[in-house]
Amino acid sequence: MADTTPDLAALRDEYEFLEADDRYRLLIDLGRSLEPMPEALKTDATLVRGCSASVWVYPTRREDGTLHFLADSNAAITKGIIALVLLTVQDREPHEIAATDIPGALAPFDLKNQLSSNRTQGIPNMIALIRETAARYL
Repeated sequence: MADTTPDLAALRDEYEFLEADDRYRLLIDLGRSLEPMPEALKTDATLVRGCSASVWVYPTRREDGTLHFLADSNAAITKGIIALVLLTVQDREPHEIAATDIPGALAPFDLKNQLSSNRTQGIPNMIALIRETAARYL
């Protein structure tokens, strides 16, 4: 299966030239491209705290040692933000994830100014959960 996931840098270049409405559409489309998360994994244990929308993250470790995250949200734009976060860490080794400046990678998208604060307040919690997962495997 060919990887159709956009490269973060290419996505950033496209995002910079878009008007606000088109940026929302791009985030929604990105969210639609997320790997489906089975309903059975959407539990209180996988729920990210502090998000206005429901966000679930389920980490798995692959045989090659990389971490793979399944994630979902009940809000379309939030799913897009999740997809952006996952583009920075998906299928990487724990030490790579621990060394990744996730907020720095997302900074060019200027999410805090593009979206309402209740849309972005859970991002640090999701990033913290990803970092804690990577740290457990280090």
